[in-house]
Amino acid sequence: MSTERIVRIVAGSFILLTLSLGVEASPVFVSKYFLFFTAFVGLNLFQSGFTQICPLNSILAKCGIKNGSC
Repeated sequence: MSTERIVRIVAGSFILLTLSLGVEASPVFVSKYFLFFTAFVGLNLFQSGFTQICPLNSILAKCGIKNGSC
């Protein structure tokens, strides 16, 4: 599995998790402040689309996982 696929899986998982913890209608609601983390992940994905710089991609590459664009 390439780093690109791992980044997408991790980002999607974090977004779904933090949405479920941050939206009041969710049965597992904890706090609305989890939505800040959702926004952070989304903003990071947005900027990496323009700059091709992705922190998780760099970390995975250092761990020896086959490189792919973020």
